Amino acid sequence: MNTSEWLVVNALPGMGALRITQMVARQPRWPEGWLATLPANAASALRLWLEHPERSPLQRCVDDARAWQQSGPARHILHRHHPAWPELLNELPDPPTILWAQGDLQALEGPRIAMVGTRKPTSEGNANAQGFARELARRGWCVVSGMALGIDGIAQRAALSAGGSSIAVLGCGVDVIYPARHRDLHEQLSCAPGGLLLSEHPPGTKARPAFFPRRNRIVTGLSLGTLVIEATEKSGSLVSARLALEQNKELFALPGSLHNIQAQGCLHLLRNGATLVRHVDDMLEELQQWAGSFLPASVKASSPPSGSMAPSSEPLPDELLNVLSATPVPLDSLVQHTGESVSSCQQRLLMLELDGWVAQQVGGWVRLPRP
Repeated sequence: MNTSEWLVVNALPGMGALRITQMVARQPRWPEGWLATLPANAASALRLWLEHPERSPLQRCVDDARAWQQSGPARHILHRHHPAWPELLNELPDPPTILWAQGDLQALEGPRIAMVGTRKPTSEGNANAQGFARELARRGWCVVSGMALGIDGIAQRAALSAGGSSIAVLGCGVDVIYPARHRDLHEQLSCAPGGLLLSEHPPGTKARPAFFPRRNRIVTGLSLGTLVIEATEKSGSLVSARLALEQNKELFALPGSLHNIQAQGCLHLLRNGATLVRHVDDMLEELQQWAGSFLPASVKASSPPSGSMAPSSEPLPDELLNVLSATPVPLDSLVQHTGESVSSCQQRLLMLELDGWVAQQVGGWVRLPRP
């Protein structure tokens, strides 16, 4: 089947992704087998298109898709017979029939991991999302997420800034910028090397609440595993976590403080069997066997994550950095640890802050990812 035929199948009345997948599993011949198996109204619509396409409303879907594809660069219409179609999606019970794609299709070639989390991360969650995304990008992994506010956008920006790849699956058309605050990220993902926007909705489709849970099945379906950075107990990220488990994918979660409301969802996942993650290597130990067919030998070697608080051969400018982490440390604790005066500690912290190593947050001082 060619692209036009898949576009028509996608637009048949009364045929959702699940019913189309069930049809595909029967391997009917095109078009005779489809006409014999489809429900009456869908078969009637298909027969009209086959015999008189100029009279069929289905032809409008084909024409609109072709016009969009030809009106700009790096625009693609993917289906299961397209050479860039991600085979992992075929393992879903209801994969999308069509994916509208804008950006660099090479983002689909390497191993992929989903990173999701709260829309309102703490400073620690922000730093963790950046650090993990950068290191995964450096190891040759593509970060998949939903371009939402918070952890999604933070992780995707970090992966691209590290020279890696990132895929955003949208709950709207690929040409619709949602949320509006991510206009610059949308442009990066659609134009920068390694960036890619995907949607099962035609261009021009506005975002709707019902689209986002469905979008999440593609985020996790594209990926070998899913990492939850921070999430409340009622976070939408837990929908992605559930989908990952239903798809028999690896589920990872970062631990957090018992007193951090944004960590409660992750603690719940860990209590129910998610793999506890301290650094990137914890994930790669679980995923390497699945990623072997994607990764060249040059990026399979294990090394500590950049941006993490792990020891490094590069000397630190001040020993205070060995005490600090992404969790705020009060000044009096630093004074007690160093045995120096308050003014001396403040002066050292000020110099580190000017150089981009630390920042003052509610509750104390935090160490930032390496400047």
